[in-house]
Amino acid sequence: MGSKVLITGGAGFVGSRLAREFLKRGEIASGPIDELVLTDLRAPSSDLIANSRVSTAVGTLIDLCVELCKKKFDLVFHLAGAVSAECEADFDLGMRSNLHSIQFLLESLRAAGNVPRVVFSSSLAVFGPDPGIPMPSTVSDDTLPTPQSSYGIQKFIGEQLVADYTRKGFIDGRSVRPNTVVVRPGKPNGAASGFLSSIIREPLNGEPAVCPVAPETRVALGSTAGTIAALIKVAEASREAFCGRTAINLPALNVSVNEMLEALEAVGGKAARDLVKFERDAMVVRLVDSWPASVEAPRARRLGIEPDKNFISIVRDYLADQAAG
Repeated sequence: MGSKVLITGGAGFVGSRLAREFLKRGEIASGPIDELVLTDLRAPSSDLIANSRVSTAVGTLIDLCVELCKKKFDLVFHLAGAVSAECEADFDLGMRSNLHSIQFLLESLRAAGNVPRVVFSSSLAVFGPDPGIPMPSTVSDDTLPTPQSSYGIQKFIGEQLVADYTRKGFIDGRSVRPNTVVVRPGKPNGAASGFLSSIIREPLNGEPAVCPVAPETRVALGSTAGTIAALIKVAEASREAFCGRTAINLPALNVSVNEMLEALEAVGGKAARDLVKFERDAMVVRLVDSWPASVEAPRARRLGIEPDKNFISIVRDYLADQAAG
């Protein structure tokens, strides 16, 4: 008998890429995929809807999850939620989208009576520069989370809920803290980190871009393909291999904004780099400065998850994906 997989946020950038990867593979570690359910505020793209193994549910997760979870999923990826700058600007939105939604989802999964494996997409924003416990220059597996934003706090609470539902035996949960995923296609999504894609994407399209932080600002990045592969490895790892706390960091490519722009110039030429202008945005600077700039992840590496080798390869992969359509 095959598996049923749910992806919340399944119409989003990462969710849709994850769905396509599963459809290409046709299976997870436990066996073939019979049904892939994608839920989001909007319908996924037409290629996903057209696949006979895909079913969709459009609406807010809070409204949908009770009926959805009656399907008794074997594997759940919870990717849905509001992003960092949105949560800082609209507290109620963040609480509803990032906290109440995971509460409803976990309770609905519990009520269904089976014990699904649940992968929760958390964030490096759970770390921050607390005055009493300064954030180290490099965040590792033993670094204490001290979030300094509403988004980070909501994600950290979500991690603790996943941990407790796992401890009680209601789910087999694991929380993944992805690095900032670049280069995202399309328009900015409202995340404070969105400029890290736009300063590459727009100039490569011949359009100007604004960088709101200083060129020496260091950031922790991951490619789309690397992030998708990491999510799947975490999902397929046994509890014994996963070992320890339910939340896990992913190894990052640690670079400066200036190094990113050097890669842009190497691929797109000086004219592309000249399209990037620096205009400081105090709110974005505050949020970005509160996030880890360097991440090590020994636990993830033991699962076979490695960081991207360099940023220029991420830029070239983005261009290849765009050319392929």
